[in-house]
Amino acid sequence: MIKRYIEASIQNDFNRKKVIILLGARQVGKTTLLEGLRREGQKILSLNCDDLDDILLIEEKTTTELRALLSSYNMVFIDEAQRVKNIGLTLKKIGDLKLYTDVIVTGSSSLDLSSEINEPATGRLIEYKLFPFSLMELANETSEREEQRMLEQRLIYGMYPEVVTFPGDAKRTLMTLTNNYLYKDLFSYKGLKKPDVLQKLVRALALQLGSEVSYNELSNLLGVDKETVENYINLLEKCFVVFRLDSFSRNLRNEIKKGKKVYFYDNGIRNAVLSNFAPASLRNDMGALWENLMVSERVKRNIYTGSYAQLYFWRTHDQKEIDLVEEEDGLLRTYEFKWNGKVKAKQPVSFTSAYPNSSFDVISPENFWEFVR
Repeated sequence: MIKRYIEASIQNDFNRKKVIILLGARQVGKTTLLEGLRREGQKILSLNCDDLDDILLIEEKTTTELRALLSSYNMVFIDEAQRVKNIGLTLKKIGDLKLYTDVIVTGSSSLDLSSEINEPATGRLIEYKLFPFSLMELANETSEREEQRMLEQRLIYGMYPEVVTFPGDAKRTLMTLTNNYLYKDLFSYKGLKKPDVLQKLVRALALQLGSEVSYNELSNLLGVDKETVENYINLLEKCFVVFRLDSFSRNLRNEIKKGKKVYFYDNGIRNAVLSNFAPASLRNDMGALWENLMVSERVKRNIYTGSYAQLYFWRTHDQKEIDLVEEEDGLLRTYEFKWNGKVKAKQPVSFTSAYPNSSFDVISPENFWEFVR
């Protein structure tokens, strides 16, 4: 079993008498991680809330009933908790009990979990996010040399656990994930009125990978209003399909101030949306795939290490641009991503003049390990 980066951190949070929340897309390995947290000889209760019987054990129970159910166990796992009505209130009650039982809750979306949990259970939860494997998790299992050799495979098929474990069946796995799981939580969400529009939106975002996204253009393309486009992208973020970067703007008058870029958490899902698994030699989007992989790896790295760095892209109205701007503790680090490491790039003069203390690096397949480590 490939060790997940956050496993040790979760174990360190045991015995704090708080509920541990583990959020992430379906099939990224949450249940497997729970299995790895089991301690030999301990009494464990496992509830899978895709099962109605398990839901009824905890749904809308009193504090007394919850104590009677949970307190005799050393550990309690509640899987797919977003299925439980008023799960936030239930977790608040569990948190208030201050049990010696370690309670770990998973959710395949933050749709109901985030909206219901954060308000009633504030201060009683410790939240983690789990993503498809990171390059460093894989390199720690094999080696950086081996992962360097597998780089084109990762760029095209991504790093979902089943894709990594059974590479010969990667296409079928990704198409199944996309068709059966990608939209599952979204389609059951009460605010989703046009599921066909959502699927077209995901495809449009996949085609615009690495480019600035215009809500106006997308609304015209899809025949819906701009607010619907923004709401649906919000939902895709809450299901851990995509994430957004805002434009960086501080000093220059001609900086783009309200721009957005949208990236996929996993390259394989993006390519499955387009049904395009062509090899690198036959593709014209390798630059975009490289940028997506590097930005998503940086997001994983920062979240897993507890970094509070903010990520942006930068562009001006006269088309000067930087792929990634990272701001942390008042420092600016800027990056350009080049699939072809021989292509030269430098920080735009206007950015250097406006932000003279910023750093600049070109990240290519020849030098990316320090960036993702």
